[in-house]
Amino acid sequence: MNSETVTDGLESGFFESIGLTRMAGHCAVSGLQWGDEGKGQIVDVLTHAYDFVVRYNGGANAGHSVYIGDQKFALHLIPSGILNPDVVNVVGNGVVIDPAAMIEEITELRNRGIEVGDNLRISERAHVVLPYHKVQDALYDQAMAQAWDGTSPIGTTGRGIGPCYADKALRSTAVRIADLLRPDELSSKLNRIVAVKNAMLGALAQACGCVFEPLDVRRIHDDCVNHANALSQYVCDSHALLNQAVTQGKRLLFEGANAALLDIDHGTYPYVTSSSCSSLGIYPGTGLPGGTVGQVIGIVKLYTSRVGGGPFPTELDNELGDQIREAGGEYGTTTGRPRRCGWLDLHAVRYTSQICGATALGCTGLSVLAGLDTLQICVGYEHLGKRVEGFPADAGVLAEVQPVYETLQGIGSPVSECTHWNQLPQAARDYLRFVEDFVGVPVRMVCVGKRRDQIIVKPS
Repeated sequence: MNSETVTDGLESGFFESIGLTRMAGHCAVSGLQWGDEGKGQIVDVLTHAYDFVVRYNGGANAGHSVYIGDQKFALHLIPSGILNPDVVNVVGNGVVIDPAAMIEEITELRNRGIEVGDNLRISERAHVVLPYHKVQDALYDQAMAQAWDGTSPIGTTGRGIGPCYADKALRSTAVRIADLLRPDELSSKLNRIVAVKNAMLGALAQACGCVFEPLDVRRIHDDCVNHANALSQYVCDSHALLNQAVTQGKRLLFEGANAALLDIDHGTYPYVTSSSCSSLGIYPGTGLPGGTVGQVIGIVKLYTSRVGGGPFPTELDNELGDQIREAGGEYGTTTGRPRRCGWLDLHAVRYTSQICGATALGCTGLSVLAGLDTLQICVGYEHLGKRVEGFPADAGVLAEVQPVYETLQGIGSPVSECTHWNQLPQAARDYLRFVEDFVGVPVRMVCVGKRRDQIIVKPS
């Protein structure tokens, strides 16, 4: 796939029209809901105005879908900028990397004609997801399900992300990319770690009534060495690389995985992921100094979806929710799990836009709403008969709130063929203006489909 194909669908002056001129500095794209907002589509388009695309959090539990023409690319660890041959893609130190998944993703991209070489860089400080993390994930989930009367209280993709971040905090049981490049030292480290993991996981399996086969440390070590051989060409001091790029006047685009309502500190805890996935995670996840990023584009899907457990005030657990799921193709990029769907929750989005410091909004999912007679938007919560101020920190409270809705006119006609703002039905434009007025952040882009040529710029 050549660069001419990659830039398909971009009109002259596109970047200037959304305020992203060459002098506009660095930018982040951050999801403002529970993920799956369509960040990959926006990042894919914006890469053409940047020199670097940087991933700063999460692991292979996240997925970005990018459509170029009739081709769909599902990316999990590699930044979406990989589809632009002129961009350097950096997997930062805040990401946890499953080496086997990374190699598989690189192979798949190459098989489809995408160049992967000097345009990919992996931080030597990134932590490594290993087989025992996945075993631990599954056993913890089963143990918690038993403790909670048969239903897991959190839900997990089972990819070992949480246990890997936990080991990062524990330190003595952690392995980083740099460790993979020193096989002798890695052998000693793994011998100690796997002995502890076998004891711990064996006891947990026994408590769950599961059969546990002790992990083979030699096999894990040999796999790590093979993975290191395959990935070593990409490994670098990403902190030095990115700071040098800033000094040289290069432009950086930061791509977050997951989304702000799943942030470990500021999301709907404990129903969150295990990393700082709001824009607040950029600096610890890359080693760049605070204040580097001047622009944050918050991505808002114009309805709401989430996977896994947790409170969801605007969920439509009915036929309409099923209709939205099918119209939006709401099944996980990584897991294939059906997503829970509901009305747009602007009370939550206003909170997350403040957390992320959003300077502009990119809206997706408009075409999914076309054809509905009326649209409802949540503008607040009530709890025990009183209006809720702010966004509840207590998941129990959030599970009990009643959404306060505004009703808007439905979007009667399809929007997927619209190419300019004035071609959108009046009801669609009114809906989008309501969003930006309530959140207090201007809408810059509206996606009327999943391809890169289906992004409409809103006039300022």
